[in-house]
Amino acid sequence: MIPVTVQIRDVRDDDLDVFFEHQREPKAVRMAAFPARDRDVFLAHWAKIRADPANVLQAVLVDGRVAGNLGSWEQDGQRLVCYWIGQEYWGQGVATQALGLLLDLVRTRPLYAEVAVHNVGSIRVLEKCGFRLVGGPDEPHSTVGADGIAEVTLVLAADPA
Repeated sequence: MIPVTVQIRDVRDDDLDVFFEHQREPKAVRMAAFPARDRDVFLAHWAKIRADPANVLQAVLVDGRVAGNLGSWEQDGQRLVCYWIGQEYWGQGVATQALGLLLDLVRTRPLYAEVAVHNVGSIRVLEKCGFRLVGGPDEPHSTVGADGIAEVTLVLAADPA
């Protein structure tokens, strides 16, 4: 694996074209278990989440090129994190490095992530960054949504003081 330089920064308008293409990648759609949106719906979603100052939205840069995005938001009294990395950057440690940078920026703990059960790569990224399966590795808590997708929840707990 060739080392890459990973940075994050606030999302800009010109990032959205790259994000749109990433969310259309068939393998990524299967892994995330999240359907691709058409352009108008995609842009409306990003306009909505960018308008909320409580959301933390970051572009992921690899060697200066937009490689994906990260986000954090409040939902049902919990702060969650998510990320989407373009397929060409998979397997290079980009998601792990980028999530580590986001965790330095978002200091709220606990933090939660919900991941499709079959997305073992994403689960591994979260675990490398200190997240643990709710319920533990032997009996992880999982839910099946209305869409029929089984998900596990991971949590990054507050450091014991």
